[in-house]
Amino acid sequence: MYSNGYIFRYASIMVILVAAILSAAAMLLKPAQQRNEDVDKMQSILAAAGLRDVPVKDAIQVFNKSVTDMIVIDKNGSVVDDYKDDNKQQSRAFKINLKDELYKKSIGKDYELALYVIENDGEKIYIVPLRGVGLWGPIWGNIALKSDFKTVIGVTFGHKSETPGLGAEIETINFQNQFPGKLIFDENGNFTSVRVVKGGIANIPVANQIHAVDAVSGGTITSNGTSEMLKNVLESYVPYFKKQG
Repeated sequence: MYSNGYIFRYASIMVILVAAILSAAAMLLKPAQQRNEDVDKMQSILAAAGLRDVPVKDAIQVFNKSVTDMIVIDKNGSVVDDYKDDNKQQSRAFKINLKDELYKKSIGKDYELALYVIENDGEKIYIVPLRGVGLWGPIWGNIALKSDFKTVIGVTFGHKSETPGLGAEIETINFQNQFPGKLIFDENGNFTSVRVVKGGIANIPVANQIHAVDAVSGGTITSNGTSEMLKNVLESYVPYFKKQG
């Protein structure tokens, strides 16, 4: 029979060994995990600008070639950093944690935001990263604008745990294909964002339909969260957009 002391020492050693192995494995896997996160982020940014279906193996190369500027702006819309070199995943803009910056905004602190610029057929496309809250957790994405800073070229959305067949539909092409051509400013230059309308845009005035899309059927809270995400994030960029006019 083993003594209680022996059993305790054996168990302690095993716990320490397992913890050490798991810690070492986590450290070894961290670079690969970070690379996968970076690639997914790059693919989403490219897709919003119309460069969909970029293979994983080509994502970093295509991103570095397609993205010409990585801009950081402050709350006043002033540019505080503009990165144009290769290896753009190392730029200050790419590393900004949007969740943290939006929290700073919510409590009245200074914050910084990223803006990605892609040149396609001689026209500059500006991609704004998005972050918000759905029904069960965070939602995110990107929205690409023409150089007039009001016309939507495309969007991508993602989520952590929205309901399949309902709120999760924000991730589908059918939902996202409603956004190209929509406007985030009205004819007088007032910021409108793009609303996600429960019941469909057929139920709102025709003049407002250019600023709205149909909500996800059965996904009211996620749709509302997407609307709020677009409004909250895009209005943060309005000072910069106004300075470019």
